[in-house]
Amino acid sequence: MKRLLFVATSVALLLALFAPAALAAEPMSDKGSVLVSVNGTVDVPAGDRLDLLVVVDGEARVGGEVKTIVVAGGTATLSGATAETLVVVDGSADLQAGTTVTGEVRTLRGSVTQQPGASVLGSTKTLEADLAALGLLLIPAFILLFLGLGIAAIAAALLVAALGARQVREVESLIGREPGQVLVAGIVGTVVLPVLAILMIVSVLGAPVGLAVLFILLPALAFLAWIVAAIWIGDWIVARLRGEPEPGRPYLAAVLGVIALAIAGLIPFVTAIATLFGFGALLLAAWRVLRPQAPALGAAGTAGAAGPVPSAS
Repeated sequence: MKRLLFVATSVALLLALFAPAALAAEPMSDKGSVLVSVNGTVDVPAGDRLDLLVVVDGEARVGGEVKTIVVAGGTATLSGATAETLVVVDGSADLQAGTTVTGEVRTLRGSVTQQPGASVLGSTKTLEADLAALGLLLIPAFILLFLGLGIAAIAAALLVAALGARQVREVESLIGREPGQVLVAGIVGTVVLPVLAILMIVSVLGAPVGLAVLFILLPALAFLAWIVAAIWIGDWIVARLRGEPEPGRPYLAAVLGVIALAIAGLIPFVTAIATLFGFGALLLAAWRVLRPQAPALGAAGTAGAAGPVPSAS
């Protein structure tokens, strides 16, 4: 499985890097043609022309002209062939007599054998160093992205704490008082609401509402649920540090909770579980606000019995 994932990722990356440049060069054939072979054997006889040949976990025998050849986890035998670019990932290629590669030969955990009479006019390089350099460039980008998302989450949590402090306190208190009901509400809502949205989309008439629920309302609720869970965690931290809950609006709890939940979210399923509890608390609070209140029979009976006291005279 790991090997398949490595090969698929490498092929996608290499195609993104090399195929566009190769296909943009002077055409070797009169019409663009692409051939992909997976777990099979493919022949490109002399006289045939291709723009791109991709072989995955298979075997290729090439005698014609191919602009770009990508071999991933397979083998390729080039006999009297002409190619502009040859890329070998976790596979092998055999360049036999009469074969000419006019451009570059690139390998990634692969091997290329050049027999007498075969020529490579360009350079032969391994891609490990290039991928390592690309990784070093991407690491700072991911760090900046993570910091940006963290700052945005803190700002959103502070906004919620400022504008809805009372409501947030009421919702997060449900997590501590009734965790079982909150969890059940979160699971039911996670299943039922998307199903209802899909049913509305299928009904055509309710499609706009269903799409809005599925792609706007539910993601917004999930983010708000994550913030509620983060503030609840922040309140717990503040109570442990100070010995009492934060009075007033939970600004400190919002900051500490977002940071703590973001770090804990590196552990699998922590973010999902926290969001599930926050989502359940939101749904449970909304249900209790919106459901019709049953009349208090005891109070009604007392009120009915209470009347003017008759005069003793």
